[in-house]
Formats: sequence, C-alpha cells, structure tokens
Amino acid sequence: MKTKTYSIFGAGAAGLYTAWRLLNGEANNDKDNSKMLAEGDILELYDWGKYDFSKKHSGSREPGARVCTWHYKEDKTKSYLELGGMRYADWNNDVKSGHLLVSTVIKELGLDSESVNFNESSNQLLFLRNRNMYLNDIGAGAPAPYNLPAEGATQSPYNGFAAVQNLVNSPTTRLGWCEFYRNGTLSKETGAQSVFENGDFAKDIGYWNLMYDQLGPEGFAYTADANGYTSNVINWNSADAFNANNEFAPGNQYKTLTQGYSSMFTALFDEIEKLVKKSGVVFKYYPDTRLHSIYEKNNVIHFGIATRRDPWQKTESKTADAAWLAMPRNSIDLVAQATRYASIDGFDVLNEREVQLYLEAAVMQPSYKIGLFFDSEWWLNSAAYPPKLTCYTITGDTLKQLENLNWAKNDLREMEYGNPAVFNIAYDSVEAITLAVSNCIGETLDLEQQTQLLGASRQRNTIGPAFTDSPVRMAVYFGNNALSQSGEKVYGMLASYDDEQFTTFWKELEEGPDKPVDIPTCEDVQPLAGPRDCPPIMIKMLRKQLAEMHFGPGSDFNLVPVPLEARYMDWSLPPFNAGYHAWAAHYDIGDVQRKIRKPSQLIEGKDANIFIVGETYSNDQAWVEGAYCTAESVLNDFFDMKPIVDEDSYPFICPE
Repeated sequence: MKTKTYSIFGAGAAGLYTAWRLLNGEANNDKDNSKMLAEGDILELYDWGKYDFSKKHSGSREPGARVCTWHYKEDKTKSYLELGGMRYADWNNDVKSGHLLVSTVIKELGLDSESVNFNESSNQLLFLRNRNMYLNDIGAGAPAPYNLPAEGATQSPYNGFAAVQNLVNSPTTRLGWCEFYRNGTLSKETGAQSVFENGDFAKDIGYWNLMYDQLGPEGFAYTADANGYTSNVINWNSADAFNANNEFAPGNQYKTLTQGYSSMFTALFDEIEKLVKKSGVVFKYYPDTRLHSIYEKNNVIHFGIATRRDPWQKTESKTADAAWLAMPRNSIDLVAQATRYASIDGFDVLNEREVQLYLEAAVMQPSYKIGLFFDSEWWLNSAAYPPKLTCYTITGDTLKQLENLNWAKNDLREMEYGNPAVFNIAYDSVEAITLAVSNCIGETLDLEQQTQLLGASRQRNTIGPAFTDSPVRMAVYFGNNALSQSGEKVYGMLASYDDEQFTTFWKELEEGPDKPVDIPTCEDVQPLAGPRDCPPIMIKMLRKQLAEMHFGPGSDFNLVPVPLEARYMDWSLPPFNAGYHAWAAHYDIGDVQRKIRKPSQLIEGKDANIFIVGETYSNDQAWVEGAYCTAESVLNDFFDMKPIVDEDSYPFICPE
C-alpha cells in the first residue's frame, strides 16, 4: 500500500489539534480506514515561527500562535502574564454550556489538576471621561458622565447591549444560534425613528449601525467605552454579535492553567511525539518554515515552502496527499498572493473568485497587549481606586475544609450537586455567597457557619478587569501566580489590552523619540519572535494613564512604580495581522463555515484535499475552542473519523 503524506501548516491550536487527532483518532467505519494514518505514513508539521515546546524543540517564545504566555525572567516557575489568548470556559454538562473541546483536550492530556478559576469581577473599576467609579456604584445619585435620556446614565453600561439584544428572540442552544445566523430577524419594534425595520435579517445588519441607531451617539459611546473591547462594537455581523456579546457580561467565570495557557500546547506537542513513537508514523517538524504557495494537480497537493530568513522566495517544492492550512486569514492571503503570480499547471483553489469572496467573510481585528511585572501589588496596596479582586468560591478545597469543620455531609453534597448548586461559582460579596448557600441547603446559616464559609471560600483569583476610555482600555490583574510562592514575590499586570484603532496609539511609542523606523512592516514578524521590550517612553505613558485610573485625574505618574520588566505583543503585525476575527455582515455564517473548510467545494466539478482550519471561520472566533472545533469537523466529515465527543447537541460547525 502506498504511504500517505499529510502536511499541516501552522503549529498553533488548530495545527497541533489536527496532528494529535490524526494520531489518536479512530475510523468511523471499521471496514474502511484508508484515510487514517498508519505505520510508515508521514505527518509533517510546518510553522513560520519556532515555539519553545521542549528542550529538544526549543524556541523564542512559548507556544500557541496567538496564545502567548510570558513568565517573569522567562522562568516557568515564576509569575506569568498572558499576552495573547488567556482562558477558556469550562464545560458544564448540566446546562450544556462552555468550551467542550478545550475542556475535553485538557482532560485527555491529564491537565485537570492544573485547571484553575480565572474569574471576572462583577464590580469592575471604571475610568470614563476623566472620572473614577465602580460599576455597582453607578445609580441615581452617581450617574456615569454621559448625556443620556430617561436616566440612562444611572444604569449599567451593559444595558446598551441588552437593549439591542431585546430586538430579537435569542436562541438558547448552539444549534439554535446556527439557525439564527441564517434566518434570524429583528422581531421586535425598532422605533419610529429607526432606519431598520421589524423583519430585517440580522445577518445583513452591521452591529455598529444597529447600536448607533438604537442607542444614539451617547448611548453607543457609554456602551463602547465601558466594555473595554472595541472589537465588540464594530460593524460586524449582527446575527453573530447578538450571541458573542453574551460572553462579556461582568461576573462570567473562566478557567486557565497554573503554568499559563500556553502549557496546553506544550502538552499537546509532547503527546504528539509520544503517539508517533507508538504508531510508527513518521513525524517531521519544520519550524522557521512557511507555506509559500499551493495548488492541486491530479489529486496531488503541490506546495512551495520558504524559510523565515527569506520568507518571500520559494526554496523548495513538495507534494502531499492532503494539506491543512491551520492559519488565520492574513496568512492564507499571503499564500494566495504568491500562488496567484506563480507559474503553475494545476488548480489554484485559493484564487478562485468564489473562494476569495468567502475568505473575506472574516474581519481581521488588530490587538495589542502590554505586560508589566512589579515587586508589589501597588494597585491594591496604595491605590485610591483599587480594583475589586476578592471573590468567594466554593471549590473542592472549600468543601474539604468545611467537612473538617463538621459541616453536614448532605449540605456539602447539595452545595456541589444540588439545585441550585453553588459549586465553582464566583460571588463578589459576603451577602451574595451567604444567601446562595442558604438557598442551596435550605436553611439560614448561623454566625459561626458564615464565618467558616467565608474563611474557606475567600479567593484572590478575580482578575478584574478595569476598563477605561483612555488608550489603556483594559487592565487585567494577574498578581503573584507563580508555581512556587516562596522566594521573590513578583506581581503581574496586563497593563493595556487594546484592539482596533487603539492599537496605533501604542505602536507610535515603540521606537521612542529621535529613532527612525528601520524595518518594513511586512518583515516585522514580532509575534513569532515573542514579547518585545517596551521602550522607556511607552512605560512612562503607561504609568501616566494607570495613575489616572487608580489614583484619579491628573495624578502624578510616579505613584505607579517603575516595573521590573515590561514587554508588548503587537498582534497587528505579520503573519497574523489580527489578534482575533469577526464575521462580516451580509454572509450566511453557517454556509461559509461548511464550505471554506474545504474550499474546492465552492467550485463545481473540483475536489482538492486542501483544508482550512482555525478560529477564523468558526462558531467561536477569538477562542481556542473555535480552532479545535473546525479541525475536528474536517476530520469527521472528510476523513471518516469518529467525533471526539457527541456532537448532536454541540455542533462543531453549523450544519446544513
């Protein structure tokens, strides 16, 4: 039997997941497993970057493509910050909510014990229009500084999202949202002055257009300023925005890993190497190597590769039986451009008109993150406006402590499994957790029980964030999260988390005064090299804005100490040119998802085993979950592989 060669381009989430599943997956039909990898077959993994997977495969930064954990002094035992993707929503099987595939991968890799809460505060610190405030303090006596009718400024800024959301009947399931993407309409009255009408398809409306129409300029500004993410309020597909913006309400609970989110990809690569030895598949890993161009001829995939040193010139031509483009839109565009102008004798699928149209369904969203490490938590110890980072959570450790304090076993069981259960839910006040536990066990807690509960459940695992309309936009407090809590104490802060137009504010501070630009943007692949040191002028600007956020308008920047280390990641740079993606308006999201996975489906009479996987064209854009889901769907639908989990109630992509 002829050996197969499968080539994957991109060693981020989608590429690693695909390689892992090709090695551990099972055929859906025991009688025909010809598409599965077997002993002697070749599995190739190419990546433009060089990630630090292991001692054998060392690199310039921790793995994960647009996930990038950065440890203080590059020491994995010390405190870390996330300068890319940072968290996941743990799957809750009772309510069918969360990131099912990420949760499954973490379990399969044996990382459950390293999964920890990554909670958002429900009482965020805000600095808006030169005023400091807390979310829960906004009210009749303390309105937000926005000129809104009908006392709108006395209400939460998240009411703006809710007001727009109320124009539709929101589905409650993943499958329901897939149907809404195709046929969902504005089903409520939009108002006499609205430019939109009841019955308009949501997919054909830009979200910024709709928000401005419904909220007016001040209402839009209040909602946009106070939610931190500019990417949430751009002119993307309203049908998807209705769903996605449910994720960002305050108080949401997420999880991460004790050594940082990148550690999942380190473990995934390690598992790939173990499976290769077990299966007899020949594994070839090519870092610092990019896909240059690609086409199909006579059922064979022909592609050119280039080196990171000279990325625009093809250095070698190769072939494969199937190829995965595990890369975001900009990287795919670069491959299409090179292929377009090459002299080829075959099917150039990426440059077909229909494929180009579908590739444009994804909007590229630039992102910028700046991380600082300090020798103290000054934002808590000395700030006039400290973020609210304490929460109360019933964890396994909490239940053990309460058991040792002779709490009734039935009560403890109810707290973990009852209805309403309180296990692993974050509460931001003493009153909130006391009431929740009382309701759960069916009796009022006495004073001694309250004291014991608070002592056992008090957590410092809330990360904020704090939001501002200044260019900082969002600050996330990681604190001292080192594996070892002995020795030097170092506290991390994601001091600026920006996207969209705010990224250019910091970009102009990268060089500093009197320093000319010395590298063209097309050659600046800083995201592959890893976090870059911040120049003094950028640090000073950060301290100036952080001082105003935490000490008040016009505060002396010296109130914020000089950081021990300061680095940034500019995700607007190649090869990603985006921190994440959104669906453009006027597209049927499900149709694009299904067809762009294997773009030859768009061309009648053509069939090329070239696949596109990643978060870009997924149901979960901006999340690792989206990368895993598109990769899994390709293997299930085109390689006859059994799904890793039951997809009946959790479609990986939208079905027909």
